Amino acid sequence: MSSVVVQRAAERAHLNYGWLTARHSFPFAGNFDHAAYAHGLLLVNNDDIIEAGSGFDTHQHRDTEIVTWVLSGSLVHQDSAGHSGVIHRGLAQRMSAGTGILHSERNDRFRADGSRVTEPVHVVQMWIPPDESGVTPSYQELDINSELDSGGLITLASGMPAHRGHSAIDLHNKHAALHVARLETGGSVSLPDAPYVHGFIASGTVDVEGVGLLGPGDSLRLKDTGGQRVEGIDDAEILVWEMHASTN
Repeated sequence: MSSVVVQRAAERAHLNYGWLTARHSFPFAGNFDHAAYAHGLLLVNNDDIIEAGSGFDTHQHRDTEIVTWVLSGSLVHQDSAGHSGVIHRGLAQRMSAGTGILHSERNDRFRADGSRVTEPVHVVQMWIPPDESGVTPSYQELDINSELDSGGLITLASGMPAHRGHSAIDLHNKHAALHVARLETGGSVSLPDAPYVHGFIASGTVDVEGVGLLGPGDSLRLKDTGGQRVEGIDDAEILVWEMHASTN
């Protein structure tokens, strides 16, 4: 049965630890069966603001595809497989935890003159399951800012055969793809027509055909319906998951 569900920003779980302000689209903090609460394949959609000099110290993941997308500021990534980098706005990043990996994510960047960045970083982190468990951990990143200038719906990450050679980074799940669009006022894109679609309004305000206005932090969960036009009421950025399978 088809369905359209809107989750408003204020309806998300909200945690404030001082150094971290977190808003969760799905149950996250505590002992949860992520798959039981997923929409399609999307297990986690965390919207975090991390203060300067703070972050997530070294912790472990396994058998999870983790995509990180920075909205403002920069996030320093380091992991036990030897990967490190600074994730910034427009840089697509994926970490496949596989058999197990330790990593940290901190707002600890220093400028070229040696001064420490004092601004918070605003980041969205999303998790989906891999097709197969026990793969070798891996990491991939790519700057797609120039592609986003087109205003269209750009494939940020995908494991789907239809997107091979076109996506910014690979996912170890052949049923899922993540797209992103930066819309100028009046610009528009069409949502994918897929069994499961999740749209998250990262910034700005959009008008979704048949749904209405959605603002920052609002999200849209579609099942067996899609193709709606999304128009920017002002400059906006949206993250859209296209999924052809479900954890349930």
